[in-house]
Amino acid sequence: MVKHLAIIMDGNGRWAENRGFGRAWGHRQGVRRVDEIVEYCASLGISHLTLYAFSTENWNRPAAEVNMLMRLIVQYLRTMDKKLFRNRISLVAQGSLDRLPEFVRAELDRVARRTSFPDPRLKLNLSLSYGGRQEIVDATKKVAARVAAGEFSADSITEAHLAHELYQSEFPDPDLLIRTGGEYRVSNFLLWQIAYSEFYVTETLWPDFGCAQLDEALAEFGRRERRFGKTSAQVKTPPLEAQL
Repeated sequence: MVKHLAIIMDGNGRWAENRGFGRAWGHRQGVRRVDEIVEYCASLGISHLTLYAFSTENWNRPAAEVNMLMRLIVQYLRTMDKKLFRNRISLVAQGSLDRLPEFVRAELDRVARRTSFPDPRLKLNLSLSYGGRQEIVDATKKVAARVAAGEFSADSITEAHLAHELYQSEFPDPDLLIRTGGEYRVSNFLLWQIAYSEFYVTETLWPDFGCAQLDEALAEFGRRERRFGKTSAQVKTPPLEAQL
């Protein structure tokens, strides 16, 4: 069972260009696909969903495209908030959010407050102005500040200390990372968290990635053997207490 699903939503621009449209049209179609996939994940019982919506590197794209994407994010939030509320889906966001325009931050805050359920069906995490390396840097700074404050010594730092300072530290590590669009790279996404995630890459471009395609990815995940450093024999042998 996938508890935390992460998706690199790639291929909006290529999808539009393949059809003779501008890249903006592809991004609009991609937003519609987000709507469908979020609700479907909630219906499947997936408890955490992280979507790579806008990377720190995406700021280097043409200004017109960046401005269009910022407006599109706000439009999505304004149309999705009622559905999120009705389906008891909580929205959070992660990344260098201070780089986002104020009107985007304001809308994110509004929807996050409106959907702040104590026990949501699904927690939706939008990665906006996000970079995995920057997240690790920010977490390291927080750990260093705690050492300077005398909470613990540098010699006693563990993985748990750094994991606690990640943007959404309450999220479990992703079980499955899906990348649409056929590219075989992680693009600076969740570098700490995906250490033992299963990867699934599909040639399908994001606007064409629907519920049927997600079912295929989940079925493939179900066929994987997750060993976490153990041997296959160890994984297949039940614990001693289970044998008694």
